[in-house]
Amino acid sequence: MRILTVLTYYRPHTSGLTIYAERLARAFAKRGHAVTVMTSQYDRSLPLDETLDGVHIVRVPVAVRISKGVLAPTFGLVATRLVMNHDVVHLHLPQFDAPGVALRARLMGKPSFLTYHCDLDLPPGLFNRLVNGVVHFQNNLAGLLADHIVTYTMDYADHSKYLSRFKHKLSAILPPVILPGVAPDAVQAFARMQDVASRRPVIGMVTRFAAEKGVEILLDALPLVLERYPNAQVVFAGQYVNVMGEKSYHDRLMPRIHEFQQAGCWTFLGNLTQEQLAALYPNLDVLVVPSLNSTEAFGLVQVEAMLNGIPCVASDLPGVRRPVQMHAMGEVIPIGDSQALADALLKVFSNQTKYSCDVNALAEQYSPDSVAQQYERLFEQVLKNHKLVRDE
Repeated sequence: MRILTVLTYYRPHTSGLTIYAERLARAFAKRGHAVTVMTSQYDRSLPLDETLDGVHIVRVPVAVRISKGVLAPTFGLVATRLVMNHDVVHLHLPQFDAPGVALRARLMGKPSFLTYHCDLDLPPGLFNRLVNGVVHFQNNLAGLLADHIVTYTMDYADHSKYLSRFKHKLSAILPPVILPGVAPDAVQAFARMQDVASRRPVIGMVTRFAAEKGVEILLDALPLVLERYPNAQVVFAGQYVNVMGEKSYHDRLMPRIHEFQQAGCWTFLGNLTQEQLAALYPNLDVLVVPSLNSTEAFGLVQVEAMLNGIPCVASDLPGVRRPVQMHAMGEVIPIGDSQALADALLKVFSNQTKYSCDVNALAEQYSPDSVAQQYERLFEQVLKNHKLVRDE
């Protein structure tokens, strides 16, 4: 099968969406499919055309960047050529260009599929409201044109204004999650090098430094934790400087964080490779996902932590709460409640052995190959229906 995947950002850009798309594209390629990823050349140092891990990547030059989006004048021309040469088109939303690609697929008789990762909810402001409105319109148009839509969980779909409109063509497929194996000595070496385990307990946060991630909720909860555990520390893994669209948020929180840094109870690790993440998780006592809105639909990092036997504390957001609920590996707290976060952390620290799961079964359930097989069955069924319609 020739699969065209289209999304605004692809690796090496780091986000839950790009990690998902990369894992799935690689899994398709390993299963013998011809996979092309069409994306933006958001960084001019990236090649326009390359093949990585069996995946052909086509990057379209960007003329202008608007908020977290891009304008690429030749996107339509490239999309027309690529859609014509593939059997199915797989789009990842939110994405401004999605309806144009879905329309091309429909006109050429190629089935198109959307994976809806999350709602777009930019920070307050007149311009951001305009961007939100345009992207919502484009997403809705893409939903009308697509043959089928995939969401992570029905919990998220049931609470999404967008997805509720398309329940007649909606399926839930859990996201692909995998980490490389790591030896115990590598875990210990990472802890020494990053000075992660010098204080206990260790609270992990693995994400971008962005307003919707709820960093301030952890900041407000931390003094309450330190009252009981004076040697507790937060380890933040992920981009925390120069995050697109987050300068004011960063500038507002950093003075408070600097105080915790000087006290030795907050450490920034920056972006980590998958190997480094695999060495980080075993050094944690808990992972927190205090997200604030529906721009977070699941939290892949929760499953990564659970694969290492690490419990999680997550916001009671649709989708985000599901990993903890499904696998009984942590606590769910009210959205934006720092007192509840502190209480949940103290509960986890005092009952660490309570939180355990079948790691092997978990790994199989979320393996990229298992997820790719579910997509394959969906693709094949819709292709079959297309053929039946053409033959009538």
